[in-house]
Amino acid sequence: MWTGPGTPTGGSYPPGSPVRPPRPADRGGVRPGSGLIDRGADATGPLVEPDWWAYGSTDHPDHPQTGRPDPHGFGRQHPSGPLPPMPTGIWDRMAQGSAGSGDDPTVATPRVGGRPGDAAPDDLPDAHPASWEEETGALDVIGANVDEESPRRRGLRRSRRTGPAVEHPATVALPEQQPEAQQDHDRHEDLFPGEDELAGETDGPLTDDEIPVAPYDPRTDRARRRRRRRPFAVLLALLVLGAIVAGIVLGGQRLLGLLDPTAQDYSGAGTGSVDIRVNSGDTLSDIARTLDEADVVASTGPFVSAAKDNPDATGIQPGVYTLRLQMSGASALDLLLDPASRQVSRVTLREGLTVVQVLARLAGDTGTPLEELQAAAGDPAAIGLPPYADGKLEGFLFPATYDFEPGDTAVDMLSAMVARAEQAFDGLGVPEAERLTWITKASIVQAEAAGAEDMAKVARVLENRLADGMPLQLDTTVNYANGKGGITTTAADRANPSEYNTYVHTGLPPGAISNPGEDALRAVLAPAEGDWRFFVVVDPDTGDTRFAATKAEHDRNVLLFRQWLAENPEG
Repeated sequence: MWTGPGTPTGGSYPPGSPVRPPRPADRGGVRPGSGLIDRGADATGPLVEPDWWAYGSTDHPDHPQTGRPDPHGFGRQHPSGPLPPMPTGIWDRMAQGSAGSGDDPTVATPRVGGRPGDAAPDDLPDAHPASWEEETGALDVIGANVDEESPRRRGLRRSRRTGPAVEHPATVALPEQQPEAQQDHDRHEDLFPGEDELAGETDGPLTDDEIPVAPYDPRTDRARRRRRRRPFAVLLALLVLGAIVAGIVLGGQRLLGLLDPTAQDYSGAGTGSVDIRVNSGDTLSDIARTLDEADVVASTGPFVSAAKDNPDATGIQPGVYTLRLQMSGASALDLLLDPASRQVSRVTLREGLTVVQVLARLAGDTGTPLEELQAAAGDPAAIGLPPYADGKLEGFLFPATYDFEPGDTAVDMLSAMVARAEQAFDGLGVPEAERLTWITKASIVQAEAAGAEDMAKVARVLENRLADGMPLQLDTTVNYANGKGGITTTAADRANPSEYNTYVHTGLPPGAISNPGEDALRAVLAPAEGDWRFFVVVDPDTGDTRFAATKAEHDRNVLLFRQWLAENPEG
């Protein structure tokens, strides 16, 4: 219903009337701000308005159509009446469409899309939900044909508000007045629906109490799939990263090898087995080249660097070592310093052994046939025997510990011993012209003395007897002549005419009777001071040796020795 100042009191326009309420300008006078000029009173004079004019139409039964016809079909108008109404618009068509339909009168409602919480105008009656066609002026609405029956409509979610459902499938409920925080929360959930709603988990049948929200966002499903793929993606990323690091390392090693071939190096402890010989006098660089040529190491650089950082590397002994192929430089150095890697036959020769005894020891410890050793001993030139030895090998096989490698021959072994003896002789500074005599005396001292503390006294007895022209009468020389051992002789032994029999011949024998050690050699060079001409070991078990200057004193000492023999018949 609309009531204005241009209608009689109590006048009304029935619902569906085609006549719009008159404007203020229609009721005479100049409308403020209209731009019209008031030119004075109408020349025709005032006219009395007929009663039907107040109704604006011919719908009233008491006032049939009179006056001039309205070109727009609204009945008769007074000649000076207001302008005809404006052409019909959307609101007029809506009014015409609802006339006689039995629906409630069309009223203005807030526009669709207004912000939730906007209040309706105070001068409007309670709003009624309108259809999408009515709200948009009968324009086509995008999405109006969305399947309303599906329980999983995209972009729709169940409203938190409850209320009566309306029958029209395309209506929407007006937003209720809510606190701003609640409105923000609702908008957030509308834009980001929960997983239960996306999965179709609802509390019951859908009703029309729904509102359209943002379209379904497929990123939610993609995020879920990404979460499921995440462990596999991490594993794949780690594998790719490991491959990249390995490529960088291998590529760097290859590039380093191209830039500096001597810096190439294998990794690890190598495989297989290979024998490497380190010769006497080899430097670390010489050893590195040997290893490189045998493919034990990739290049000389890493081995030399590792050896320089290890002080023990200077102690690498000559010999044959069991190494592995394609080892790192540091691993090769470790094996060269490990005694277990060296292939040797170690032979220890004690002082006082004869040549016969030395050859037997070598054959047993190295596996070299005794015949080969005897043949080598009979070739003084082959084994490097010096000329002043007069071809006599006795005394020149220096007592020491020797390491013989696989492949060493009998000549190699004996040559090493002779060379070691010459080294000791040179160290003591004895002239070569005197060496044979000196070695012979030392061999007798080595054989007769019970210990190093008695050697200087034994050497003095030899000097005193030789100086007096007395025969030496030493049992050790007689046993050597007879090829025997022990500390005693028989009358038959002493009857041997050999030049080594000092009972028969005065002076020294023609050569050494054993291979003396350094202590005996030094004792001859510095004999003890004394007038002793005799000595005898009275107790071989303890090495008790008695020295005497006279024959009578010596005989008493001999009795002590015979007493020991009686107590030890097996000697």
